[in-house]
Amino acid sequence: MLRHRITRLVVAMTAAVVVAFVLPLGALVKVMAEDQAVAGAKDRANNIARVVAGVGDERRLRGVLEPLLLQPSIHTCVSLSSGQVVGETEDSDDAERVVPLINQARSESRSMTERHDDGADVMVPVLLPTGTVVVHSAVHFAAVRDGVMQAWLFLAGLTIVLIGLSVVVARAIAVRIATPVTNMAGVAHQLREGDLDARADTSGPHEIAGLGVALNRLAERISELLASEREAAADLSHRLRTPVTALRLDTDLITDEVVQTRLRNHVDEIHRAIDAVVAEARRTSRDAMGSHCDVMAVVAERGAFWQPLAEDQGRTLTVALGADQDRAHVPLSRHDLTDIVDNLVDNVFAHTPEGAPMRISARRSDRVVTLTVEDGGPGLGVNPRIVRGRSGSGSTGLGLDIVSRVTEAAHGTLTLGRSTLGGLAVTVTLPLLDLT
Repeated sequence: MLRHRITRLVVAMTAAVVVAFVLPLGALVKVMAEDQAVAGAKDRANNIARVVAGVGDERRLRGVLEPLLLQPSIHTCVSLSSGQVVGETEDSDDAERVVPLINQARSESRSMTERHDDGADVMVPVLLPTGTVVVHSAVHFAAVRDGVMQAWLFLAGLTIVLIGLSVVVARAIAVRIATPVTNMAGVAHQLREGDLDARADTSGPHEIAGLGVALNRLAERISELLASEREAAADLSHRLRTPVTALRLDTDLITDEVVQTRLRNHVDEIHRAIDAVVAEARRTSRDAMGSHCDVMAVVAERGAFWQPLAEDQGRTLTVALGADQDRAHVPLSRHDLTDIVDNLVDNVFAHTPEGAPMRISARRSDRVVTLTVEDGGPGLGVNPRIVRGRSGSGSTGLGLDIVSRVTEAAHGTLTLGRSTLGGLAVTVTLPLLDLT
């Protein structure tokens, strides 16, 4: 998802910046702590050296220096010219390292700072009349590393807090950017499904608001074009009614009954096609959006509606309904399902001889509802197909095409086959809705 990608991107960038800042800072803290400890040792050695120079007499140095050499963090001692040491002496391991440095500082008469892995040694020679006295200060880094570790833990905690804050901020930014886009995608899907009243929210960032305005204008333009086209089709159909009615009246003037009957049938076919065009043109783009109806109830109602005409033509009209009638709901409005049944039944009356039987049946399974209209007419031949503009019986095929499109809009299927009554069987399969 877009919001997850934005969040990951912001968090990754923040983490990279924070880590690039914290790692050098952590190394700098360690170096600064060690340098500060060495600087303290130098100050300590220089201060003691000033005291030694001020006293000037080696015989008095021990009594003066011993109280001053008691600082646990910085080990300090004074090596006299006679070889005696005032203060705490080094361990044997340290002595092996320190004694050569003391001798070097005494012989060269210069201050020295020697660093090693565990600390540093500072040598400051002092020239007295009786010889050279060397002040030695030693610092051990172990004493300062506890503070370095605490600083590192603080930096690690600061890193976690900053990355956590970046997650919160990134999530808020991602929601602000992605939510309007997701909502617009939902509006686009509604428009695709035929809900031309759907409109996008035009609030939010300027660029996204501009996208919403463009989408709304597109929806309005589609609605205008669709309404204009629908009205044009309906107007054309109404205009055709007058000449067709006149043509029907003229057929009454024909004395040849065979020709009169044939022409009247053709006129009736044209009239039915015009009625279908008018009904289709006046259908809203998505009357059935979000609606549903009970197949069993609609089939029972339409069967009762067509029963008188069937009796008038000497037909046997059978309505067969499955069990659990009240639960056979499909994602179509009652108006759309009525159109499906009426178109299929009207085709039987129009294209089969009087007296031919017909059956309307509906049954449901776990996932689908099947509606079948069968007749005892001549059928549509081998491998019948739905082709707008013609059918196997010489009609326009408009009724079956309308049924097919309404069925597909509800994610159903329409199939043609051979009826057990000897004629055509039209089967409409629709998805079953679970309303429990």
